[in-house]
Amino acid sequence: MNPIENLVEKSNPAAAGLATQPGDKVSIAYTQTRVHSPDQNLLKQNRIISAALPGKWLESYRMLRTRCLQQMDAMEWKTMAITSPSDGTGNSLTAANLAISMAMELDRTALLVDANFQNPSINQLFGIQPGAGLSDYLLNDTELSSMLINPGIERLVVLPAGKPLFNSTEMLRSPKMVRLVNELKSRYPSRIIIFDMPPILSHDDTLGFSPYVDCVLLVIDEGHTKTDQLKHAASLLKDTNVLGTVFNKATDIKIGYTGV
Repeated sequence: MNPIENLVEKSNPAAAGLATQPGDKVSIAYTQTRVHSPDQNLLKQNRIISAALPGKWLESYRMLRTRCLQQMDAMEWKTMAITSPSDGTGNSLTAANLAISMAMELDRTALLVDANFQNPSINQLFGIQPGAGLSDYLLNDTELSSMLINPGIERLVVLPAGKPLFNSTEMLRSPKMVRLVNELKSRYPSRIIIFDMPPILSHDDTLGFSPYVDCVLLVIDEGHTKTDQLKHAASLLKDTNVLGTVFNKATDIKIGYTGV
């Protein structure tokens, strides 16, 4: 396997992966991470910022990253779930581009986890062929190290969703998943873990999983998200650390781009 040295945390360059806990099979070896060679035209088509030229659209994600990191660092938070009130708001694209922005920081690494078992999108956004993922770990103890993918971007690792789960809510709040989240956020001090989640009003996965992450970022869509939907989502998240709200697909002429 091809070692990806820059995916190993600088603070612990000798680390080959996550230690296995007694009774658990968590094992993530970054030096064994598979590398995906992305199609730059596909990335541009899917509005992935790693293929974008410098401009206001790219800067908007950098600003979002900086504001998120300032708040997360102040609270010593490492894990974030990204969701939306309803389908079609662009929260998966926001999760992908925010993770890339996090990985652009020279002293950070980012792990993007597709936890939307109802409608996984991360593979499609990066042009990664479907395969095993988080669900295979939860169901069959498949080694996570064999499923992690570097999508051609330094310091970024993707964990795909894997096969569909009919009992996804129960699996996301299972002891095994909780152990995994705790291990992911405690192993490397400079790593940010972003979970792409389904819409909070149409599936109960996000609400069931939210107690196990440090904070939640809510994505809304101009002209699509209704006021009552936003109020309902906010009421469901009242006991959760809401990092903020991303106003997506804005048409403000002062911004001049489509995005966050």
